[in-house]
Amino acid sequence: MQNTLWQSANELVAKNNIIFGPINSRRFGMSLGIDLSPALKQCNFDCLYCELAPAITMDKQTQSITVEEIIKELKKHLNSSIDVITLTANGEPTLYPKLSQLIDAIDLIKADTQTLILTNSATLVDASVYNSLLKLDQVKLSLDAISPDVFKKIDRPHESIKIEDIVEKVTAFSKEYKGKLFIEILFVHELNDTKEELRKLNSVLLEIDAFRVDLGTIDRPPAYPVVGISYKELHEISMYFDSSLPIHIASRIHAEPNNAPYSKEEILNTLDKRPLTQDDINLLLDEESKERLQKLISTKEVSIKNVANLDFLVPTSNIKRKRKT
Repeated sequence: MQNTLWQSANELVAKNNIIFGPINSRRFGMSLGIDLSPALKQCNFDCLYCELAPAITMDKQTQSITVEEIIKELKKHLNSSIDVITLTANGEPTLYPKLSQLIDAIDLIKADTQTLILTNSATLVDASVYNSLLKLDQVKLSLDAISPDVFKKIDRPHESIKIEDIVEKVTAFSKEYKGKLFIEILFVHELNDTKEELRKLNSVLLEIDAFRVDLGTIDRPPAYPVVGISYKELHEISMYFDSSLPIHIASRIHAEPNNAPYSKEEILNTLDKRPLTQDDINLLLDEESKERLQKLISTKEVSIKNVANLDFLVPTSNIKRKRKT
């Protein structure tokens, strides 16, 4: 699993291999990470795009650290500047056998700090994991594909895992969960970026109550010989999804400026279809179009709405109409 919260390996500061960071994440704020598998990769996926070396998939951890060890290290580094405690792993964090007890222990010491987990979603079929994640403040679930054949190609799951079961549980979880739910889709060239797969993803996302849907691509050297897609392609993909979905383009590593001319009407139509961040605007619009946008903001025809640390530009007239973003 590629935890795109982390910017790069050399930005991680290890604390006895269990605690990482803190790092300032644009999407989640100042984050202190907990690695629930610090010694080796333990995962139920062997994703093509993973930055970790290929490994045999497993359905449970064979080596685990204790809750006491984790809490001891967390206490040393947790302070009021931390926005979020992020549960992650060299692999899949929900394979950690004492996840529920760990979350309860963290809740006792975290004060106002939020808890977040980065998971590939597969273990939501396990009732104990499902119920454990309900206790977290924020949950990020990966959902790279809907078609069984595409899912198997890109995520290379353990033989016991079926995408139909994942989709069912992700949807159910989104209806029951009270915290902030993020969905992340990572696109790989010529695998899950086809119109057919986008249609299926769009259909499923419309059934999921997500706080935000992050679209990304390969940002670091992958385990297998696959490539990502460009920012331009990510933008085109984002426009394919239903306008009611809270889509955000999370990856800009391969961003190339478009800097195209947009009329006032084109700006409003684009923002109506897909609210954009300032980073998106800087890549998409030329200088004259940016000036047009600033006029639209000054006349209050375009407003700025914050969604989980990110400011989105959206036509003022449709803020109430949009179900999210």
